Amino acid sequence: MRLQFLAAATALTLVLAGCASSGGLHPDGTPLEPSALKAQRSLAGQALTPAAWPAQNWWTGLDDPQLDALIDEALAGNPGLAVVDARARTAQAAAGVADAARRPQLGLGASVAGAKPPSGLLGDKAHFSVAKFGYLSFDWGPDPWGGKRAAWEAVLGQARAAEVEARAARIELSTNVARAYVQLGYAWTQHDLAQAELERARKARELTAQRVRAGLDSQLQLKQGDAEVASAEQQLAVARRAIDAARTALSVLLGKGPDRGLDIARPQPLAPQALAVPADLPVELLGHRADLVAARWRVEAAGRDIAAARTEFLPNVKLGAMAGLLAMGGNPLLRASSLFYQVGPSLSLPIFDGGRLRANLAGKDAQYDLAVAQYNQTLVGALNEVADDYAAQQSLAEQVAAQQRALDAAHDAWRLAEQRYRAGVGSYLEALSVRQQLLVAEQRMAALKAQQVDLSVQLIQALGGGYRPENQASSGGYRPEAATGPQAASSPSTPAHS
Repeated sequence: MRLQFLAAATALTLVLAGCASSGGLHPDGTPLEPSALKAQRSLAGQALTPAAWPAQNWWTGLDDPQLDALIDEALAGNPGLAVVDARARTAQAAAGVADAARRPQLGLGASVAGAKPPSGLLGDKAHFSVAKFGYLSFDWGPDPWGGKRAAWEAVLGQARAAEVEARAARIELSTNVARAYVQLGYAWTQHDLAQAELERARKARELTAQRVRAGLDSQLQLKQGDAEVASAEQQLAVARRAIDAARTALSVLLGKGPDRGLDIARPQPLAPQALAVPADLPVELLGHRADLVAARWRVEAAGRDIAAARTEFLPNVKLGAMAGLLAMGGNPLLRASSLFYQVGPSLSLPIFDGGRLRANLAGKDAQYDLAVAQYNQTLVGALNEVADDYAAQQSLAEQVAAQQRALDAAHDAWRLAEQRYRAGVGSYLEALSVRQQLLVAEQRMAALKAQQVDLSVQLIQALGGGYRPENQASSGGYRPEAATGPQAASSPSTPAHS
């Protein structure tokens, strides 16, 4: 007896020793702490305020009703939003499937079948018979290790990420419409300046032709005038093409045909929005940029995937039961003698699986590392994007101030040239040459002001574009601590290593 017990214990020990194990497998990725990313020196000299975040309808601050209507139209009709919305609904449906897998299953069925067994098997007793069958089944797999819940939380996290990415797509669309609108306004300004330059070149060429006929200039000056006229005509054609391109870009963003762009009136000049630096930018940025919130959701989801994969190495329990009625031939189905039932609890433990479970867990670890790397990359890129936009904004302000001085000087020179011409001291050709310098200065100023407004929109997008995480709250169920808002934990959690 003792020998049999020893043999059984030895066999059990060998079996357990050979069971599939998750030992040695763990993810290597570590989410960055936002507080470790320094930005104080890069943002030195900027005003700090905890309220320095764009409003949800930030575009109304540009005070252009046509732009407001265009953004509303784009948000209602852009096909790209239908794509991200469909992806979000697909992810939500997958979360529902994962949640259903945790619940008990109850089924009801019935069937009627007729059959005649072969006479070689039953001889003369073989005859056609009808079997009537009805049953009620119950199936449930308890979740003692939390693996099913972790799997559901992982899919739910992916669904939440898809929801946030749908918000991010709307923010990107609104900023793209605003930037295309700014480009349309700049194209119109360039058109005006190109038209003015063409008129100047034609007047200069006409005066040069008069001087050639009078013997004061040669054919060389006349050909130079012809070249200036041709160049001005080419620049005017470029400006017209830029207007068409901006209208087409807006038509695409609105989800309409090219004729829609033709109905867009010339934009009025827009003033850039002055945005202050938010206090504690690196940490606060996590709650105000949709792409960062989505990236954190995906890290959390990948961590829950690891937890679910680890439970597959543990014993699995399943409960099943069935009760029903079975009657053959003409016997009535609804009688006590037709009743049958069965109860089948089961326990399983993986022992040898050819490395499938370890390979699956290693894949989940790698997916977690990928999610962390993408989160870290997004965080670093977001912070540097904001800092770079602020630096560019400051530089553009200096450039505009310097160009304004140049433009004022060009205006003064043009006024003096006109006065000299009227006084008979200078020639009109000299005045037109000064006029050309003024047009060049106006072109540079127009480009700088368009860049200022465009950069203002880019900065709004870099600061989250009006995203508010509290509006994306989960409706019950799993909600990772790091994704509940800007006051929550600064980084996603890291799965525990076994």
